[in-house]
Amino acid sequence: MVQVLLIVLVAVLSGTLLYTMAAARVVKQYERGVVLRLGRLHNEVRRPGFTMIVPGVDRLRKVNMQIVTMPVPAQDGITRDNVTVRVDAVIYFKVVDAASAVIQVEDYRFAVSQMAQTSLRSIIGKSDLDDLLSNREKLNQGLELMIDSPSVGWGVQIDRVEIKDVSLPETMKRSMARQAEADRERRARVINADAELQASKKLAQAAQQMSTQPAALQLRLLQTVVAVAAEKNSTLVLPFPVELLRFLERAQQGQPPPVAAGESQGSPGQPVGDRSEGGPEEQPAEGAASAVDPPDPPDPSVPLAPSVTEQTFTDQPLPDEPLAGPGPAGAPEFDPEVLPDFDPQEPADRSRTNPFTRH
Repeated sequence: MVQVLLIVLVAVLSGTLLYTMAAARVVKQYERGVVLRLGRLHNEVRRPGFTMIVPGVDRLRKVNMQIVTMPVPAQDGITRDNVTVRVDAVIYFKVVDAASAVIQVEDYRFAVSQMAQTSLRSIIGKSDLDDLLSNREKLNQGLELMIDSPSVGWGVQIDRVEIKDVSLPETMKRSMARQAEADRERRARVINADAELQASKKLAQAAQQMSTQPAALQLRLLQTVVAVAAEKNSTLVLPFPVELLRFLERAQQGQPPPVAAGESQGSPGQPVGDRSEGGPEEQPAEGAASAVDPPDPPDPSVPLAPSVTEQTFTDQPLPDEPLAGPGPAGAPEFDPEVLPDFDPQEPADRSRTNPFTRH
């Protein structure tokens, strides 16, 4: 009898141990347990720790309550300004209602992933390229609202959505690079022109200030020479004043320097007529024109003798006899019968004829 009782007791203890082992469950701190009893949702969601279920009747599903980081695959799309881009993103979400995450949706991870991809495509089509590149914060907020709206019924909360990268075609990258370069060059030219304008104003003020003191210009010239000479140069450029060059030009042409009105052409203290270096000047006769008076104009009624350059050229032979007519005043009259004796010592290039007789 005692043996039978012991055998029954051992059997009950073994069955209890087996039942306990089959019904015992452990829920971790970051998990929640959803119990389905005979296919129906049990009212109580199991908290973290040790819990028991009815083996063969209850089914426990554990739901992770941690924040899930899910990358969104890159999506190709066309922006509102007709630019083809490729955008990828990352989404952060967590389960706030374990029962809804199990009952309302088959696989909440896959559902959130598909919703993120479609929302990202929609955001790309509604935005411009400049917004995708520079105004990402606003796009992230819009994308978060688009994903969070349907996921509320799934027991899922979207914490944050971030656009990671925007890939552009190579042609668009080159175009944007040229645009940025042109904009930089434009700004550089505007700044340079502004600097030139300010410098010209300052130079005009400096020139106006120097014009009151001529010595200031000479000092500035010397400062420029010193600045150039400070460098290790083999050539030193020294500018000349324009007035000095004009003075040298007049001296080369033999023109006297300009004299102010009212001053005489001679030196101070010397009479106008006394121009020669040796001896006193002869006084003009009474009634004669003064040395400083201009000559009388020629009479148009008296014909002028043609000059040598104005005489008509002819190829006829010259006459053997000399031309008649007296020579210049004071010149001896030429006699062809009387010729001077030939002198062997006389140079060959010396003329033996009267220089005033034409041949």
